[in-house]
Order: sequence, then structure tokens, then C-alpha cells
Amino acid sequence: MPTTPATAAHSASNGTADTIMLELVDESGTTIGTAEKLAAHQAPGQLHRAFSVFLFDEQGRLLLQRRALGKYHSPGVWSNTCCGHPYPGEAPFAAAARRTYEELGISPSLLATAGTVRYNHPDPLSGLVEQEFNHLFVGLAQEELRPDAEEVGETAFVSAGELAERHAAAPFSAWFMTVLDAARPAIRELTGTPAGW
Repeated sequence: MPTTPATAAHSASNGTADTIMLELVDESGTTIGTAEKLAAHQAPGQLHRAFSVFLFDEQGRLLLQRRALGKYHSPGVWSNTCCGHPYPGEAPFAAAARRTYEELGISPSLLATAGTVRYNHPDPLSGLVEQEFNHLFVGLAQEELRPDAEEVGETAFVSAGELAERHAAAPFSAWFMTVLDAARPAIRELTGTPAGW
């Protein structure tokens, strides 16, 4: 993935990552400052900018990922295709494309905005809190996946019916249903009515 001004500012010269900073926002999504990533997620949480990506195959099936067991937040649970945080000053669309490539080794096709959603979801297992102003994106996954094992434990393409069964049987991220429901109008526009989203 090419280095951008935002990503260059967050890579140390010796190749190790520096402290990751997030954009703090007000209730309307206006940037009001920055905070270190872990600090922003400690209870009660600080409202910060985030993004969630939903990619589909040609059959209208959603690409899920199971978060790697080594993740500090919500390890081992299923969630949407990709989610994360823009660096301060990085456009949410650019961050969504960047992280999808970093985590899954693909560049999304027809990636489009799908609105925003604000939520407050505590994670009972870690004690961390997701206070997020989340930018939603939908698109297509048309390349072979090459997941980064440090980020992604497993992937699966699921239909709407299969998702309902999986969600009832396996743990999902605390934010998953909130972001999925908020993105549904754009998902239906992308996949069509027969896909059942």
C-alpha cells in the first residue's frame, strides 16, 4: 500500500509503530482534538472518529472477519469486513481503503459512503468502551483475500440468512449490529432486493 502523508506520520523511522492517535469529535462529527488510541477507549470512552466497511461478493454475500486472538480489543469475535480509525487529518474514505488493504490484502471495488452512526458500546470482556462517530462504507470484494494473520483470524462470505444463524451461534463485536443496521439502505442499493439485506 502506498505511503500517504497520514500513514507516513504514524510510522517510526526504524519501522516500528509510534503511538497511534485518534481524532476526537463532537456530536456533529466536528474534530475537536486528539487522544491516544487506548486512552480514547478506556471507560467512559471519548467520542472519536471511526469507520466500518461492508464488502460483498457478486452473489450479494457479506464478507465477515473474525478478529485475531491477539487484538487488544474484542479478540476472537466476528465482525464486519473491516473497521478502524482514521489517523488525525486522514479522510475516512482513505482510511477505510487503507485498512481494508492492510487487514485483508484487497482493494475494495465500488467503495461508496453509506452514512454515519454514533454509538456508545461498552465491551464487557475487556472493559473498553466504543464511543464512536462511525463513517460507513459499502463496496465489493472482487480480489483473492490475503488476510494478515495478526489482524484477522478467519474470514467468511455469508448470505443474510446465514448471518442470522451465525450471529445467534457465535460471538460478534458489540458494535456489529448497530453499524450493519445503519448501513442497510446502502447495502440494499448495492446488492439488490433479492439478496435479502
